[in-house]
Amino acid sequence: MRDAAESRPRETPSPAAPSAVASLRLRFAEIRHRWWFALLVDVVLAGAAFVDVAVAVGWWSPFETTLAVVAVAGVLLRRRLPWVAFAMVLPGLVVDAMTIATPIVLYALSVRTRRVWPMVVAGAVTFLCFLLPDWQMPPLDYLAPSLLYALMYAATPIALGALVRTRHELSDRLADLSAAREAERRRDEQDVLRGERARISREMHDVVSHQVSLIAVQAGALQVASADPTAQQGARVIRSLAVRTLDELRQMVGVLRAEGVVTPSEAPQPTIADLPRLVEESGMDATLRSHLPDDLAPAVQRAVYRTVQEGLTNARKHAPGARVDVSAVATTTTIDVVVCNSSGTMDALTLPSSGTGLRGLRERAELLGGHLEASPADGGFRLSVSVPRRSADA
Repeated sequence: MRDAAESRPRETPSPAAPSAVASLRLRFAEIRHRWWFALLVDVVLAGAAFVDVAVAVGWWSPFETTLAVVAVAGVLLRRRLPWVAFAMVLPGLVVDAMTIATPIVLYALSVRTRRVWPMVVAGAVTFLCFLLPDWQMPPLDYLAPSLLYALMYAATPIALGALVRTRHELSDRLADLSAAREAERRRDEQDVLRGERARISREMHDVVSHQVSLIAVQAGALQVASADPTAQQGARVIRSLAVRTLDELRQMVGVLRAEGVVTPSEAPQPTIADLPRLVEESGMDATLRSHLPDDLAPAVQRAVYRTVQEGLTNARKHAPGARVDVSAVATTTTIDVVVCNSSGTMDALTLPSSGTGLRGLRERAELLGGHLEASPADGGFRLSVSVPRRSADA
């Protein structure tokens, strides 16, 4: 039989069992803190204490009946006034039949008391009251069993209460440790983010800013040295764009070094008033049709500006020599921006691209409650953004 039992394959617990047990424990913990659950427990325990004394109340004296009623009331007071409840159930314990109320109150007292000596005294008093019913010594023949029963009667609820209290304290400490570990993890993440921000700011300052500065210097030199008015105009536009790009890079570096806190900038954010200059300095055959009110919210104005800027940039990169039509109009409820370019007349420029321009515009539009559409149209490309109309004081 033993060999057969050993050769039998062992059953492995289901992997879903631990999660089911954990979910049941969590559910019970939630129910245990409800007010109606505490009331139900009080009613059940008080009912048990009442049934314990009701079976013998017929042959009790009025004094013993009063002690029984006081003991049942003590069960109901054990949560708020545990020591008072303990004093209320002790006299009834002297009557031999009142044996349920005292361990209930003694357990509640042990759960709420951390000091050892008060519980030792409470246990000793309970031991004596149980050992001496009606203040009489038990017969010598039953003295040893009576001592054992009295010890178990007094020590068991105290031990159970101390066990539950210790478990609660350990759970609280584990929760504190988990919270501290989570806070430490978040601090580590912030440290990593700060290090990454510092690295990116250094890269932008040391590499990108340096190269854009060289572009501005070379454009300035070309503007001075060239005698061709067209070349001078192109160099002036390049130098102006490079200088503005440097200003924006400095702002971004300041934001990165401020650990995500937006710092005030001396240069104002772009608005719809900057659209004509943006189209004029694009270096393309572009026309602007703008009918926008001046009281738009700053976020809406930045979205309009960035949309036109991205549309012009994409047309310049992917369709050089194309004609670009820019339209920004306002309806009663929306602001509609359309940048449409024809097919290019020259080969597309090979420039680095991250592919995040349209994605950033789409996120910006969605944050404002609008939407973006981008698709080929008539051999060219059409970029359309529509956002809800919002005034600056809205």
